[in-house]
Amino acid sequence: MVQPGSVGIVTPRTATFDQPLQLTCGQTLPSYQLAYETYGTLNPDASNAILVCHALSGTHHVAGTYHDDPKNIGWWDNMVGPGKPVDTNQFFVIGVNNLGGCHGSTGPSSVHPDTGKPWGAAFPFVTVEDWVEAQARLVDRLGIRRLAAVLGGSLGGMQALQWTLAYPDRVAHALVIAAAPKLSTQNIGFNEVARQAIVTDPDFHGGNFYAHGVIPRRGLRLARMLGHITYLSDDAMHEKFGRERVTGEHRFSLDVEFQIESYLRYQGDKFSERFDANTYLIMTKALDYFDPAAAFNGDLSRALARAKASFLVASFTSDWRFSPARSREIVKGLLDNRLPVAYAEIDAPQGHDAFLMDHPHYQQMIAAYLQRVAAECKARRGGQP
Repeated sequence: MVQPGSVGIVTPRTATFDQPLQLTCGQTLPSYQLAYETYGTLNPDASNAILVCHALSGTHHVAGTYHDDPKNIGWWDNMVGPGKPVDTNQFFVIGVNNLGGCHGSTGPSSVHPDTGKPWGAAFPFVTVEDWVEAQARLVDRLGIRRLAAVLGGSLGGMQALQWTLAYPDRVAHALVIAAAPKLSTQNIGFNEVARQAIVTDPDFHGGNFYAHGVIPRRGLRLARMLGHITYLSDDAMHEKFGRERVTGEHRFSLDVEFQIESYLRYQGDKFSERFDANTYLIMTKALDYFDPAAAFNGDLSRALARAKASFLVASFTSDWRFSPARSREIVKGLLDNRLPVAYAEIDAPQGHDAFLMDHPHYQQMIAAYLQRVAAECKARRGGQP
């Protein structure tokens, strides 16, 4: 049964590109596929399109559900749909699974055209810049010259920022949520610990575990458990789990005793069933590599001088992994270039994951900003819907 405000049953699509893609790492993908979904209707002049960029473990399945899997609800379903902040009554919304992914786009688990076997460890490293280039080709394929907006949280916010630098004339608005202009040293450290958990798993086999009929389940579980700890705030974890025990008594063992242990193991197990280990390594490296100011001797203001879009930058007070101070770095760089930017620091207790959750102030802010974007689209069409 379709819930009110849902885009309903959706069908994923696949776009195949035979034009080679030159990657930042120096290698070339001769051809590739991108899995994507769309919601809403593209207006006659294709001016109402919004691209939603996913974070580390996200996919193209942004909203709605599948006919054969009604429990598989889009990862931002609370944000995207008719009457929701990203209103599909007004916008044509696009979700894409990035290159290197494991949910339909070409990635390490895809079959290499020359060998007939999975790419495995041979799949090249990809960057945020590469993702944006591939997304731009998909946008071209859909007949869209200029995006009304690009938005995303965390790694998705970095992609939104990169869109304004790589294609300044093709983006009207960018919504950069819970993101940073580059990772801190600590964040790179967290990513490396997660990667080491995977690559030291005996079932990893140098990234070619497919040929052995196994997956590095233990490594993936540990990587996800570590990630979940950093995505939540201390207060949020305490409120949700406290020091509650599973059985209410000491066991004096290494078995699960505390509720938080049970939760982390559950999340780790679930993640290891649905996510590819090589994709996790590639995605975390893309996070590490992103730094638009690197080519400008670390001067973020100079790097952002290429942008022409209007911006909404949002952060969350309890987010210690992508703290508000990092968002304010972006805001300063934009203001230094006299670019239109609105900034909101939202008081939310959930930590980094707050951008995925229901929060009235946050959702109302996104809705209000995009209402202005919708009004601009309508004005350009002479008042026509």
